[in-house]
Amino acid sequence: MDRLTPEERSAQMSRIRGTNTKPELLVRQVAHRAGFRFRLHGQVSAAARAAASRRAPEVAFRGGKLPGRPDLVFASRHKVVFVNGCFWHQHDCPVGRHAPGTNVEFWEEKRRRTVERDARNHAALQAIGWQVLDLWECTLKDPAVVLDQLDAFLKGPAKP
Repeated sequence: MDRLTPEERSAQMSRIRGTNTKPELLVRQVAHRAGFRFRLHGQVSAAARAAASRRAPEVAFRGGKLPGRPDLVFASRHKVVFVNGCFWHQHDCPVGRHAPGTNVEFWEEKRRRTVERDARNHAALQAIGWQVLDLWECTLKDPAVVLDQLDAFLKGPAKP
């Protein structure tokens, strides 16, 4: 197995985007084709933020966006979708369970913090009355499965 030099790894890691990733674009495409309309990256109206702040004043809206900046926001339904990479968010699949063999402590800590941040963001969203769906990268290979998950989540009952 060839090891990457620190410069090669840095160059490789710098190409990983945080938004508009291929998995995210796929989910958007499936949702839009199914007739679901949404906002992107945690954007909500000022009225929605004000209502949420009254419900849970301790929840912060950084930059006017929902906690955790969900990938898709279905404001009228008070539902959000996160599209998560299995490795980064430690999904219980082979990719998510794989741990790098070098710089082990760094990666364990980084991935642990990501999972903790996800839990905090989910709790904050639920505190202000929003429902959360996590879609995992490994489940996005079949658009029909994605559509089924979105349908079940979005057409299900909304919380008050």
